[in-house]
Amino acid sequence: MSLSVDTPPAVADALGYLQHHLQELTERQNTSEHVINNTLAGLTAQIQQLTQLMTGPASASTVAPPPVTTSPPPVNPPSPVPSAPTKQQTRPKLSSLPDFSGERTSSQAFLNSCTLYLCLAPEQFSCDEEKIFWTLAFFKDGRAAKWSENLFCQEADTGIFPIQSWVDFEQQFQSQFFPVNAEADAINTLEGSSYYQGNRTVDDYLDNFQILALDTRYMDPRTLVVKFHRGLKLNVQSQITTMPFG
Repeated sequence: MSLSVDTPPAVADALGYLQHHLQELTERQNTSEHVINNTLAGLTAQIQQLTQLMTGPASASTVAPPPVTTSPPPVNPPSPVPSAPTKQQTRPKLSSLPDFSGERTSSQAFLNSCTLYLCLAPEQFSCDEEKIFWTLAFFKDGRAAKWSENLFCQEADTGIFPIQSWVDFEQQFQSQFFPVNAEADAINTLEGSSYYQGNRTVDDYLDNFQILALDTRYMDPRTLVVKFHRGLKLNVQSQITTMPFG
C-alpha cells in the first residue's frame, strides 16, 4: 500500500505497524488452518478404520464386549386410594336406669331395663363383669343394697367376685327379688276383692286388671270378663249392663 508524499510521519509509522501486524496474523491463520486440516484428516482415517473393523467379520481373538444389562427402573407401588368416609352411625341417647331398692313388684321392670340398655349399647361393656358392676351401681337402698354389699364382702374374703357371668347374675337376681309365685299371688288377688275399682278411675282400674290377668295366665276370656265386671263400681256395672250391644 503506497502513501502520499504529504502523509505525516506518525501516521505513516502507525500504518506500517498495522500492515506488518496484519501480515503476521494472516500467516498464523494459515498455519492454524493447516494444522486443523491435518488433524481432521487423521481423525477421518481413524474413523474409517473403526468402521471397517465393526462391519467386517469378527476375528477369533476378538472378544465381544459383555452386554450391558440395564435393570428396569423401580416401580413404586400405587398409593392406596383413601376409602370414602362412612357416615357415622348415630344411636338414640339412652337414659340412665332408676335406682333399685329390691321391691319385688318392680324387679321385673328393672331387669328388663338393664337388658334393653345392654342390647342397645354393647360397645360400652367389654365383659360380663363390667355389665354386673354397672348394674350393681343402681342398688342403693333396701334389700338390693344389702345384697350388693354382701357380694363385695365375699369378693374381699376370697379375692374372686362370686358372680362371673351375666346369665348367672340374672338367675340370682330372679331368685332374690322376683315374687316367689307371681301366678299364685295374682290368682289369689282376683279371687278376693282388693283389686276392685274403688275410688280409682276406670282407666286406672283397667291398667291394674290387665297386669293381674297376665300374671294369672288365665286362658278362658269369659273368666276374665266376669272378674273384670265384678270389680267395677255398681253404677259403672249398671251403665255397662244397660249399654246397647256393640
